[in-house]
Amino acid sequence: MFTGIVEASGPIQAVTLIAGGCRLSLALGALAEGTRIGDSICVSGACLTVTTLSGDQATFDVSAETLRKTTMGAWRTGTVVNLERALAVGDRLGGHMVSGHVDGVGRVVERRKEGDSERFTFVLPDDGSVKVIEKGSVTIDGTSLTTWDCRGARFSVAVIPHTLSATTLGALRAGDRVNMEQDLIGRWIERIVADR
Repeated sequence: MFTGIVEASGPIQAVTLIAGGCRLSLALGALAEGTRIGDSICVSGACLTVTTLSGDQATFDVSAETLRKTTMGAWRTGTVVNLERALAVGDRLGGHMVSGHVDGVGRVVERRKEGDSERFTFVLPDDGSVKVIEKGSVTIDGTSLTTWDCRGARFSVAVIPHTLSATTLGALRAGDRVNMEQDLIGRWIERIVADR
């Protein structure tokens, strides 16, 4: 489990194709402290397992399913990603409950200044895999955000200057594709209601 509070961001150092997927290599920096092989790290919204670790250099094996469901298929050496370590029991929940299981890929429609913050408008995936509600939670590339102005397949979020500078959101432009995870509790409520 994660909270969507990004701890660091950094560039992918290598993408290696392997049978049915790929292997990502990147430097964890300070996040390497206390991290072990087998630990989970949220990488721009996707929960990945550390498969090798040497100093702060880590690798992650990515399955074909993860490549299909996320933006990872377009990642290259130098792509900057958001990083968050898994939540430990007793940690503060600064964002919302995030599983790191990307529901779908959405797109940035518009970005504009609103005072010191910026308003981002997104369009949901066409397949209905992500749903949002007014003043609910959504994760964009691993970053916990509050939804508003939800109209059909579009919704907005307000992003403060700290989040713009501490995550990859500051580099997003209209047309960019992003990993989306809908609110975990909402996902279960939707499933329970659908089963009845």
